[in-house]
Amino acid sequence: MAVKILAETLLSIRHIAKRFGDNTVLDDLSLDVHKGEVIVVVGPSGCGKSTLLRCINALEPIQAGEILLDGEPIKPDGKNITELRQKVGMVFQSYDLFPHLSVLDNIVLAPRKVQKRAKAEAEAEALTLLERVGLKDKAASYPRELSGGQKQRVAIVRALCMHPEMLLFDEVTAALDPEMVREVLDVILKLATQGRTMLIVTHEMQFARAIADRVIFLDGGNILENTPPEIFFTNPQTERARQFLNMFEFAAVKHHAPAED
Repeated sequence: MAVKILAETLLSIRHIAKRFGDNTVLDDLSLDVHKGEVIVVVGPSGCGKSTLLRCINALEPIQAGEILLDGEPIKPDGKNITELRQKVGMVFQSYDLFPHLSVLDNIVLAPRKVQKRAKAEAEAEALTLLERVGLKDKAASYPRELSGGQKQRVAIVRALCMHPEMLLFDEVTAALDPEMVREVLDVILKLATQGRTMLIVTHEMQFARAIADRVIFLDGGNILENTPPEIFFTNPQTERARQFLNMFEFAAVKHHAPAED
């Protein structure tokens, strides 16, 4: 991706720790995210990637440190948590659509209930967004009538309809059949071109390389690498990252002998 001129800091994570009992999942982790920046978080299973997103969105409490959005602390028990959470949209790998509601009703539920927006206004925006992801004809359908890729695109539209300042994507292709992955990734790529601020957890390395302004490599609850994709994928700075990339056939860290003429 083209190099972006970094704007002001939107999210600041300062020395956070997250533990489940005696298990430390995030250990003294710090990170800044700038407006309009796309950060991709990669790492082995169990390294704390999804937990990091859940802490940012106040779905999990932290035991140390602080997380600031626009300078305001994010805390699960904070007085302003509803307002702050509206600014951070999250899309899960499991879609989390209400099965008894139509696609349109799934999308407009939060704008109407939480933001108190007029039904006509919310529905008009939802239909516009559905059209952009190729699903306007599915507005009256129910989740059971959709493919996995379609459900995930609806979940993305639902998040967008809340006008978040930042979007969090947690392995949104993990539950999809391979042929459905591309349709979801294409939507996220388009969002990146629109200047959306995004933090993306993914195991799709080709996608990460194409979309990221920065790649965060997480292992053991620590950030081991925090670099542009061209550096991470061609010249990783740690042996652990090299081992991780060697699991993927495309990884540029694998040196092949040139073909003979």
